[in-house]
Amino acid sequence: MRAALAPGVRLLRALPRDSRYRGLTLVLTFLSYTSYHLSRKPISIVKSQLHPNCSALDLNPHNDSNSSTWCCWAPFDGDNYKELFGALDNAFLVAYAIGMFISGIFGERLPLRYYLSGGMVLSGLFTALFGLGYFWDIHVLWYFIVVQVCNGLVQTTGWPAVVACVGNWFGKGKRGLIMGIWNSHTSVGNILGSLIAGAWVSSAWGLSFVVPGIIITTVGIICFFFLVEYPEDVDCSPPLHHMAPDEDPGGVTISEKDPEAVTSNEGPLSLSGQSSADHSHSPKEPAEEPEAISFLGALRIPGVVEFSLCLLFAKLVSYTFLYWLPLYIVNVAHFGAKEAGDLSTLFDVGGILGGIFAGLISDYTGGRATTCCVMLVVAAPMLFLYNHVGQNGIGTSIAMLIICGALVNGPYALITTAVSADLGTHESLKGNAKALSTVTAIIDGTGSVGAALGPLLAGLISPTGWNNVFYMLIAADVLACLLLARVVVKEARGWCGYMARQRGSSVQLTESVMDGK
Repeated sequence: MRAALAPGVRLLRALPRDSRYRGLTLVLTFLSYTSYHLSRKPISIVKSQLHPNCSALDLNPHNDSNSSTWCCWAPFDGDNYKELFGALDNAFLVAYAIGMFISGIFGERLPLRYYLSGGMVLSGLFTALFGLGYFWDIHVLWYFIVVQVCNGLVQTTGWPAVVACVGNWFGKGKRGLIMGIWNSHTSVGNILGSLIAGAWVSSAWGLSFVVPGIIITTVGIICFFFLVEYPEDVDCSPPLHHMAPDEDPGGVTISEKDPEAVTSNEGPLSLSGQSSADHSHSPKEPAEEPEAISFLGALRIPGVVEFSLCLLFAKLVSYTFLYWLPLYIVNVAHFGAKEAGDLSTLFDVGGILGGIFAGLISDYTGGRATTCCVMLVVAAPMLFLYNHVGQNGIGTSIAMLIICGALVNGPYALITTAVSADLGTHESLKGNAKALSTVTAIIDGTGSVGAALGPLLAGLISPTGWNNVFYMLIAADVLACLLLARVVVKEARGWCGYMARQRGSSVQLTESVMDGK
């Protein structure tokens, strides 16, 4: 007797062909960038193990006269260990920031599948090499610095490639919500990275790096075999990035709401249908491919500079938490390394919720900049409160971490996903989607400068007290908000113009009805 067709297979057969491939693209790119962040997280967990409080442990087995550093891992056993940790963070982040500006240019000119999978394999190699320093008993700073620099460079292959792939498959529509959910890969990767690193941090911290290295390499190989870069490659309909020039999904004209906005009447998981085929190129041939946009050409796209500079300060705050939150919890709340790592994952849980909320609100209002600005304004006092009352109890700490994570990572997630995709398919490009990777790299590359500055400043400021670190983070939040002021004003004017036209239309309709009587 033959069994009935498996329910999962029946579901796949019921889905349209385009939806199946779009779903596959979302899953693969989600797993890809989850593994990228999973491999970046261990360093923040292992820091507390490289320089623990040895006096709180059992008697020194080596009978050293220095009982406070006998269990530390050289060269991080000196009083300058915070500066050395800052140097490790900065080695990765500066290399990442510099490499990101170049990465987008390569991403536009190389096959995305090769570029992404190759970068993931190399990222796995360098992540594992950091952990092998434990097993090879390496105690020289230059080894760890060189590995961090190389890892920072190869990890720049990830973000431009995954955003370009998703942008190739999805139109705008509900892009903010879908990409807000999809962007949870950042927080999911941080959570998994914390849990995986925490499993070995107290026993053999080298495995906290080796295991994530193996994971990202494996996912990279899977992407090599299954990732589809363009809908046309598998005879699917390309997305519709723009619609009629006088209307957007909310019924507001582009000229009324935002003259520079780009819109689409399709949701990311809907089919393009005939309208998509009418407004898109036929299956791409090498001779008909548009030329990749130049770096300066991408900068001229309206909104790129403002959002890039905003992301610089927003990412400064986010990455300071990414790299220093576990150590802050250890020092202030006096938890162990594993407990602090587990508690720090709540910040990323808040980041997931914040990214989804920011995407949903920005889709409904059409105001990407306004959504970011409001969340940044509220984040500043929440950071102040977390530093002063966040450690008063475990319940308070959990609540404050989730709230701060949502408010800090919400704007960061929105700018790096939906905003980048919007600007990379801006109507001024006249259908040239080759700008998507370059625009994404410019925005995220500028943000990565802030990501490098944040942990560096935290390492320099933290010896003067954690209060000063939080004052620096609050100032960065305020600056990020101010840099979006011009775009926010433009969005507000668009809404005011739309409301005025709506009132005028209502008056005209009423007069017409009265005249008819």
